[in-house]
Amino acid sequence: MNHVTVYREAGDYAGWPANYGIWSWGNEIVTGFTLGSHSNDGGFHFRDKALPFITMQARSMDGGTTWECVPAPLAAPGNVAISADEHMNIDLGPVDSRVNPPKVFDDTFDFSNPDFAVLMARTGIRVPCESYFYISNDRCNSWLGPYSFPMFGLGGIAARTDILPDSSDTDRCIFLLTATKPDGDQGRVFSAETKDSGKSFQFLSWLGEFPEGIENMPSSLRLPSGRILTALRCRSSIESKGWIDLLCSDDDGITWNTLSRPVHSTGSAGNPPHMLHLSDGRLCLIYGYRGEGAGLRYSISSDEGISWDREIILRDDAGNHDVGYPRAIERPDGNVVAVYYHNDLADGERYIAATIWKP
Repeated sequence: MNHVTVYREAGDYAGWPANYGIWSWGNEIVTGFTLGSHSNDGGFHFRDKALPFITMQARSMDGGTTWECVPAPLAAPGNVAISADEHMNIDLGPVDSRVNPPKVFDDTFDFSNPDFAVLMARTGIRVPCESYFYISNDRCNSWLGPYSFPMFGLGGIAARTDILPDSSDTDRCIFLLTATKPDGDQGRVFSAETKDSGKSFQFLSWLGEFPEGIENMPSSLRLPSGRILTALRCRSSIESKGWIDLLCSDDDGITWNTLSRPVHSTGSAGNPPHMLHLSDGRLCLIYGYRGEGAGLRYSISSDEGISWDREIILRDDAGNHDVGYPRAIERPDGNVVAVYYHNDLADGERYIAATIWKP
């Protein structure tokens, strides 16, 4: 196992890779994160909300051992970080009123292009949050957009990148997304689809019953049988305890059933999962832990998610709970690279780290 630094600067707050995406081409890996300023008075997250954040992009050409970090090559609404409005006490206004507003999509999704990628983005996590997206045809070296995404009559949509292309129909793909609840707070997951390469989108279904607390930040994959598995970040509204549930759909996202609870505790306020289907057929679920011994953990399933082995601690050396939000890929050699944010001291800078290991 090897822990490496992706981005770290004294006085900076670098966080939340799970809010963006991760893509890989052999040993070339690309992901994103949010960059702002550290503040001990920031609350649960030690960031300075009075200053703007920006979106960064990290690229490794050697399987995650070394990284180059640059401002994300995209046009951001309001010229501030995408997917980070809730971390800035700045009146940005509706996304359509900002500079670089989302426009109507006039291109197509081309998943047959091996260098193609889609990046989902959002304004916030509560009403009236709006979502939009970008596409890249050149391995994230440039992004086209932002492009508008429909609201489906919902109060708000807080989209992260969780997309399942249909291998039998190149015009179709399924999106797993988070909507706001009637009280305006975050926390209910649904599926949507496009059947015409992104020219139009349709609501498919809610994943499960109305949650007591919060369900968000899905991580999904499709098994060879066609079954879809989606891991959800879950949190109780009463005690703010977090866990991860696994749902499945056997009819392409129309109906869903709970399959298992891979993780019974992710600590205070929870942490999102990232689920991989490893080349040896096992499932690997990676997540941040926000309790005592905060850090990064994972669990393995050898029966397609029905049961899960004991959790394994990759690291438990964080200064406090302000950690996690992983994105992960499997390298051609079977090693997994998980990118996440971390800290060594509670009042120290937050930085982006990667852990490389073979499950």
